[in-house]
Amino acid sequence: MRRSELEHLIRAAGRIAGERELIIIGSQSVLGQFPDAPVALLASMECDLYPKERPELADKVDGAIGEGSKFHQTHGYYAQGVGPDTATLPAGWEQRLVRVENPNTGGHAGLCLEVHDLAISKYVAGREKDREFTRELARHKMTRKKTLLDRLAKTKLDPAIVQIVTRRIGMDFPDLPRK
Repeated sequence: MRRSELEHLIRAAGRIAGERELIIIGSQSVLGQFPDAPVALLASMECDLYPKERPELADKVDGAIGEGSKFHQTHGYYAQGVGPDTATLPAGWEQRLVRVENPNTGGHAGLCLEVHDLAISKYVAGREKDREFTRELARHKMTRKKTLLDRLAKTKLDPAIVQIVTRRIGMDFPDLPRK
């Protein structure tokens, strides 16, 4: 998905929900902070989102422009209506949202996760596609290990999960060999 496609989804979802602001929580939220993100991070054709003030309207958006819809068939990408609890995020994530609002969004705004908050949600989910995504973020120097560990410390998780996520972060940022 390209930035222009994300903007199109923001406009369409905003109109369907009748809401001005949408929270973008999936991998495509990277396009908020990095409009020209590397292709390896843009493989997904879905955009996970929900209306900020009325998250219950996510189902309405999903039904209209979700997977398998006429919108999806026409454009090749779609919105996945989700809920606020879909992603595990660090405390304070709301204050770090990256706003996407321009003439292409038609008076609506997409509030995208800041890249480190997005990465934490992906590390916690831990699916192979999430691991590939976090590896690419690190490889392209779009995330920093220290910031990730700071955000992890601000995420409510079982201590066993914290250990797993800490290891995953470490694997994406291997220490340089000592000489």
